[in-house]
Amino acid sequence: MASNTYKNPASTRSTGKRSFFSLLESFINVEKLFDNGLPIQFLMPLLYVTVLCIFYIGNLHFAEKNIRKISKLRVEVEDLRADYTTLKADYMFTSKQSEVAKKAEKIGLAESIDPPYKIVLHAND
Repeated sequence: MASNTYKNPASTRSTGKRSFFSLLESFINVEKLFDNGLPIQFLMPLLYVTVLCIFYIGNLHFAEKNIRKISKLRVEVEDLRADYTTLKADYMFTSKQSEVAKKAEKIGLAESIDPPYKIVLHAND
């Protein structure tokens, strides 16, 4: 009967293929930095870089929000400009003399046939 044996993980791993992170770990050797605890001398630069990254991310979100708002307002301005042009054309059409005469006829007013004349007052010197 066969007995169970324990396989060594190092023997199962092929020596030719290593992952990217294992190569990175062997190159950087981070464990050597933390042998004596947390290195305090790196705390302030690390905090500074962290604050800069947070500020950069916030600024990026703010800029993207403003770009979306600007494009939304640009579409709204185009719609309002189209509405203005349409209303202006309608107003110009309805303010023509022939259109005014048609509307005045409906309420019982008639267009004057006599041409207008000028009233001149002479001042007594």
